[in-house]
Amino acid sequence: MEIKGAYKIAAPRETVWAALNDPDILKKSLPGCEKLEKESDTVFTATIKVKIGPVRAKFAGAVTLEDLDPPNGYRINGEGKGGVAGFAKGGAKVTLRDDSGATVLAYDADAKVGGKLAQIGSRLVLGTVRKLADDFFKKFAETVTPGVAVEKVAAEAESPAP
Repeated sequence: MEIKGAYKIAAPRETVWAALNDPDILKKSLPGCEKLEKESDTVFTATIKVKIGPVRAKFAGAVTLEDLDPPNGYRINGEGKGGVAGFAKGGAKVTLRDDSGATVLAYDADAKVGGKLAQIGSRLVLGTVRKLADDFFKKFAETVTPGVAVEKVAAEAESPAP
């Protein structure tokens, strides 16, 4: 399942980039995040509680940052195990671009689930994953620029290189 979105954040790109690499800001932004610890410059461990339909699960896993291109973006990959609920894994390409003194943060994410979660039904899982992604990026933008209204913008398709 793929999820795309974009937010305009009223902050310079370097500020948004720094926030994307700050475990405290990421923890505040992740719905249900109980723990997020930085193991290295590119690896975090996390514990997140989530409810998808009738299934509640606590996922423990790792998040890895790849293809770092400061301050333009990176790819974030994660995988977590939720015991009898199953597993979840996915990633997102996050890009930052300047827009009239602000920054547009765009994401193109994919996710896979297995176990009990996969039995719930793809529409319910997709709806929940979309909401979690949207909640994360909205909360992230609000955390980076407290008291400033967050603007969701249309995600632009990447144009192929000439």
